[in-house]
Amino acid sequence: MQQREDFLLKAYELGIIKFGNFTLKSGIESPFYVDLRPLSSSPQLLKTLSNNLLELVEDAPFDLICGVPYAALPMGTTMSLASGVPLIIKRKENKGYGTKRMVEGVYEDGQNCLLVEDVITSGQSLLETIEEIEREGLKVTDLVVVLDREQGGINKLRDKGYRVHTLFTINEVIDILHRYHRLSDGDMARIKNFLNNPPAPPQMKRIPLEGKKIQHPIGKKLIEFALKKKSNLIASADVITSSELLKLAEEVGDHVVALKLHTDIIKDFSFDLIDKLKVIAKEKEFLLFEDRKFADIGNTQELQFKEGVYKIADWADMVTAHPIAGEESLQVFEHVGVVAIVEMSSKGTLTDDYYITKALNVAENSSNVLGVVAQRQVADELLLFTPGVNLSSKGDTKGQQYNTPERVFKAYHTDFMIVGRGIYQSVNAKESAIEYQTAGWNAYLESLN
Repeated sequence: MQQREDFLLKAYELGIIKFGNFTLKSGIESPFYVDLRPLSSSPQLLKTLSNNLLELVEDAPFDLICGVPYAALPMGTTMSLASGVPLIIKRKENKGYGTKRMVEGVYEDGQNCLLVEDVITSGQSLLETIEEIEREGLKVTDLVVVLDREQGGINKLRDKGYRVHTLFTINEVIDILHRYHRLSDGDMARIKNFLNNPPAPPQMKRIPLEGKKIQHPIGKKLIEFALKKKSNLIASADVITSSELLKLAEEVGDHVVALKLHTDIIKDFSFDLIDKLKVIAKEKEFLLFEDRKFADIGNTQELQFKEGVYKIADWADMVTAHPIAGEESLQVFEHVGVVAIVEMSSKGTLTDDYYITKALNVAENSSNVLGVVAQRQVADELLLFTPGVNLSSKGDTKGQQYNTPERVFKAYHTDFMIVGRGIYQSVNAKESAIEYQTAGWNAYLESLN
């Protein structure tokens, strides 16, 4: 115990904990702030810390060590050198060059990785790191943390089945600093009160549909339909004949705001089909959404859009396009609303964080982009469309991964959910559309609270 106290007092002199008023990442106002990065400037203290952390996990099974970036990277490296256990490095983001991997190092599927973290608060960032590590085929059973701020993170991780080993709790740190006269009675009382009565983090409120800053006329029309019909449902019509498509449009039209088409899979495509769809869409008030997924240079995309068999420009209200060719490539889609695909829902998708960030920048700067397809929150100037929504299935054998309406509206602040097989493969498409319409709208209303 004395050894730990001596380490803490020496580390305190480096400025690893400060007292005052600080806004944390969670939005909470805290009377203290912990930053263990100065330890990297003291090789002896870093070595002492790594030995202390290794003692905590001497009975834990692990084949690899990973320090959570960035503060814990020096700790993980020092622990690796002291123990002889290989180190892997988890990137915070994919840089878009080199190996483009999110986890660097030599490892094999099934190996157990010990995560090293400096400070744990809510535990959310650690859960996200674990998810990314496990996505690489590794296992995580144990985590070692220098300081627990005692704000629920440990319990959250333990509830998920992870073993968490901590060197200090914040109460222990405060008691030690007070005992050695590094902290006044008043400051100690103020911090203890904060710890005993922790404030809830401010909740990020979502913008209701009528409050979205959408400038594109098609986007405004979509919101108008949604509010009028109390529906945020887009049905994906992945059927292969005209008769199936027209039947589906008639059955679900009253309950959707758009019908998403793949006209190139229709065996008997004709403009008579398009004319009939336009009549149904006008009568039942929904938009025709061609999911062409354009992904080429602007000139080629313009030809694909305006010419050829389908002449999409003559009848579609909305189209999907990948922003991979840059902002100017999207300007060829005149008189329609573009939904940019920045992230996909399939397992193993290559749309990593680096690409997503760049693609979102393109979408935000393009005047004819009204929204994006993604699995995360986006700027208020864009509508968010989330595919892969299903009430009863978690995926298929081809890599599709599903989300529930509750999840996409609460976690992502989705504006419109896209449902395919849950409707067109059901026994009764109309009843299924009503079920999804109700579930989606209720989830949206609940997310506003």
